[in-house]
Amino acid sequence: MDNHILKGAFICFTLSLLIVSCHGASYNVVSFGARADGRTDSSQAFTRAWRAACASTTSTMVYIPRGTYMTKPVVFSGPCRSRILFQIDGTIVAPPNYQDTGNTGFWILFTKVSRLTIHGGILDARGSKFWACRRSGSNCPAGVRSLSILWSSHVVISGLKSLYSELIHITVSDSSNVLLEHMNIIAPSRSPNTDGIIIQASTGVTIKNSMIRTGDDCIAIGPGSKNVWIEKIACGPGHGISIGSLGNSLNEAGVQNVTVTNAVFTKTQNGVRIKSWARDSKSYATNVEFRNIVMRSVDNPIIIDQTYCPSNRCPRQTSGVEVSNVKYSNIKGSSTTVEAVKFQCSVSNPCRGIQMRNIRLTTPNRATTSICQNAHGSSKGSVVPRSCF
Repeated sequence: MDNHILKGAFICFTLSLLIVSCHGASYNVVSFGARADGRTDSSQAFTRAWRAACASTTSTMVYIPRGTYMTKPVVFSGPCRSRILFQIDGTIVAPPNYQDTGNTGFWILFTKVSRLTIHGGILDARGSKFWACRRSGSNCPAGVRSLSILWSSHVVISGLKSLYSELIHITVSDSSNVLLEHMNIIAPSRSPNTDGIIIQASTGVTIKNSMIRTGDDCIAIGPGSKNVWIEKIACGPGHGISIGSLGNSLNEAGVQNVTVTNAVFTKTQNGVRIKSWARDSKSYATNVEFRNIVMRSVDNPIIIDQTYCPSNRCPRQTSGVEVSNVKYSNIKGSSTTVEAVKFQCSVSNPCRGIQMRNIRLTTPNRATTSICQNAHGSSKGSVVPRSCF
């Protein structure tokens, strides 16, 4: 028998909406040359195991057993012939020298893959030295995202722990029908641009039952994203859950049909935010709902900011992004600032169709207020601070 393959029925594996067949082959990366010493580059062994699994006509598993495996940037590409379970029981670490990740922009990339499950394990990008380089103003490499899903469909990522990403922990781009659940994402509050999860140009993305502690947005929903469901998220520290930034270019795609529900924000810079550039654009954000949310000492619990313009790169311009049909309901907790609700909308494209229902946001020993600039909407039920509509 080929010692790269464990024939027969590996464990029946059922995960949310995706079921991996009990019959097939298991490709152990150690059999392809990976070493669990935390020092030897196992990139090629991982790639060889993936190629073997990708060529299989039956459901297969790529298996990373217990131990610590170091890899440089690695690409797992499809299309593959059958369903694949990428089972991580060990820890995958980045090279100790951040220069070795180069300027590819990714560390672990899955591209053009369908019917993929990534389950368990730890990704440790060891980003602290890279962050220090960026803070020092030295000539640093561009940095890498830890895990990227690109041009893929029917993907489940479950039970994964992502540590200390150089930049973004997980990106989902140009993909459809993606589920991320039971995630644990960790980076220090002052680590630059270490967003937890970013979604771009993707449809049908669900994120649930996860904890995200990082130095930038816990979750960011970018241009071209639609039908996004976010549920049972603990966010903090971080910059909250954001739609945007939108409107960076004229013909940019918009965002639609987004729901954030049953989330808790703890000591974050923002809670739920919609953000756009102060420049002309045909982009938009519509049919968005934020509901059943708890804020714990959040700086800006509810915010729409259409004045984003770092480095004064858009003088005397206003945002062309149209923000409409945004619902806020059953949101309670504490704000560290008096202005707990801020709607700073565009002069040229005022926000419309904003609905507020059952809001209670307070600041210790001070009365909270709302700000409405170029914003139109309605309120229902008890709304604290008092609605400015």
